[in-house]
Amino acid sequence: MQEQVRIALPSKGRMEDETLGFLAGCGLRVNKTNPRQYSATIPELPGVLVLFQRARDIPISVAAGDVDLGITGYDALAETLHDRPEAVIVIHEGLGYGECSLVVAVPDDWDDVRTVPDLARRTALQPLRVATKYTASVERFLRDAGVANVRIVSSDGALESAPTIGYADFIADITSTGTTLRENRLRPLDGGTILNSQAILIGSRAALESRPDVLAVTRQMLEFVEAHMRARGQYMIFANIRGEHADDLRQRIYSQPDLGGLQGPTFAPMMTREIRSHWWAINLVVSHHKLYDAIRQIRAIGGSGVVVTPVTYIFEELPERYQRLLAELNTEESNQG
Repeated sequence: MQEQVRIALPSKGRMEDETLGFLAGCGLRVNKTNPRQYSATIPELPGVLVLFQRARDIPISVAAGDVDLGITGYDALAETLHDRPEAVIVIHEGLGYGECSLVVAVPDDWDDVRTVPDLARRTALQPLRVATKYTASVERFLRDAGVANVRIVSSDGALESAPTIGYADFIADITSTGTTLRENRLRPLDGGTILNSQAILIGSRAALESRPDVLAVTRQMLEFVEAHMRARGQYMIFANIRGEHADDLRQRIYSQPDLGGLQGPTFAPMMTREIRSHWWAINLVVSHHKLYDAIRQIRAIGGSGVVVTPVTYIFEELPERYQRLLAELNTEESNQG
């Protein structure tokens, strides 16, 4: 029997909610009827089993071959697989959500410590402790920055309280807006960003190299993900316009700066009760920040009955990242259609 393709998704918090919402928007709805369940299905991907894990455990499971594909944060990948990156392939490096940064933050009253070199000077005078969940990433950053004499305290609790409680002098933690740091009288150091992170799609190199079913599911996911991301903020405009002939209409349309559309507008004769009605239907795709200008310009050249609808997908040729994946795997597909 053919083995199931296994995909790991984050199991908790904002990352889980955003991942499920993102996949649903891509047309890959996860059928998770019970919030406590640790497995689910994706109806649009038959034969795929979804498993829910902690985001930081997903890269480890993918590297070990326990799952074939996974969505996690780049921060989790950098922390857990820094010593064996070859086991995992980053299939999509930026899914556009879960943005955050791993930063070094010190107490507000450290007036003499504003930059990483300032921190290095302070640690040269006295040993300090840093609390973090990202011990490997922080150790590498401090070493490369020349900050010595620092003991790393591993903690999974609320790191912002560490300097106040007293088990660490400063912290290195994930932040999205900086609000929690400010509320706890902490501030990031200039030059103290260890890494920037967002949601990524990763895959097991071994599975992708040896199993066509995993590669096929990966392609289908990328088709929908890239088409959906390409369509974000795009609108389809339909309108009616009177014109004597196609050349006249073409000149009028291209006289307006915002009616070029995604790849130029499409127009065709309208079917009406009149044999020679001289009415045309046009449609084009524009971005949201050009939408109102495009509507005004359609009206300016005689357009009416303007209908606007959001675009869900824009499918182009074979997804760029899938082509890149095939090149990395040194694999060719017999059917590229």
